[in-house]
Amino acid sequence: MPLPLLWLGAGIAAAYAGSQIAREKQKSDGHIRHFPGEHQSEVTPVDGSVVCCGIYELFQHTGIWLDGNIVELRGNGLIRGISPSRFLADRSGNRIFVACDDALTPLVAPDAVSNALERLYTYSEYDLVSNNCHRFVYECVSGHSRRITRFAELNAALKAQFQTPVHWQPVHPSRR
Repeated sequence: MPLPLLWLGAGIAAAYAGSQIAREKQKSDGHIRHFPGEHQSEVTPVDGSVVCCGIYELFQHTGIWLDGNIVELRGNGLIRGISPSRFLADRSGNRIFVACDDALTPLVAPDAVSNALERLYTYSEYDLVSNNCHRFVYECVSGHSRRITRFAELNAALKAQFQTPVHWQPVHPSRR
């Protein structure tokens, strides 16, 4: 009986080590400066900001900040606007983070708001790999469709779009 537990522990340790290597790679590639939770300077998001929260400390969920709410692609395919507290509900994270530049100014593309509004209350065939929240966010920011599966790919795409490494800063408590 102890042997399967040992294998499980080894598997968890390997997964953790792999995620740490991937994080360091994103930093060394210059895509990101601060991951969510690594820096404590709080930022107030503006309309069109890219925001995220943690899911069980393994994944991130992303959306677009709009008028004090967040436009997200839900797992059932509905693109909807929800409150920050609803964005965090049923997820392990208790903070929302906003993508910023080196000056800790939120990254906002000119058409992000109109792109998010245009898709509000529509359906998009949700798929965890090929059509998820990260792809939706990138489409709002860039106006282009591109397969983005992982948070790391979104960070690389945001870095290319804005020509600056991403700093994920906590949202100021007054905005949550």
